[in-house]
Amino acid sequence: MRIGELSRRTGMSVRGLRYYEEQGLLRPQRRASGYREFTESDVQSVRRIRILIAAGVPTRVIAEVLPCMVDEGRYLAPTCEEMAEDLRTELDRMNRDIAEREAARSILQSILAVDPRTQAHAST
Repeated sequence: MRIGELSRRTGMSVRGLRYYEEQGLLRPQRRASGYREFTESDVQSVRRIRILIAAGVPTRVIAEVLPCMVDEGRYLAPTCEEMAEDLRTELDRMNRDIAEREAARSILQSILAVDPRTQAHAST
């Protein structure tokens, strides 16, 4: 199938599919005419890519883990232990980022909780 058909079947824009190809996430065959030729398995690959992107996984990591992902109902499951470890590393990174953002939020909330009008009276 050509890229327009893949776009229609997956709900992804042609531009988005080209981006996936640039990132090494899709590897269509090229016809002699230069047109991209996608297969039925690419439809499933796009679904898996979208799930991983929605999970916050960077495309560089998706390129590594995608070959070892299988569908498990609505979700995906890794079939290679080393790929599962890559996903655990990403989860750890996300948890650190969340903790840092929560700490920053707490500081900002405490700054905003101080009413400068009451502070000025308290110091006199």
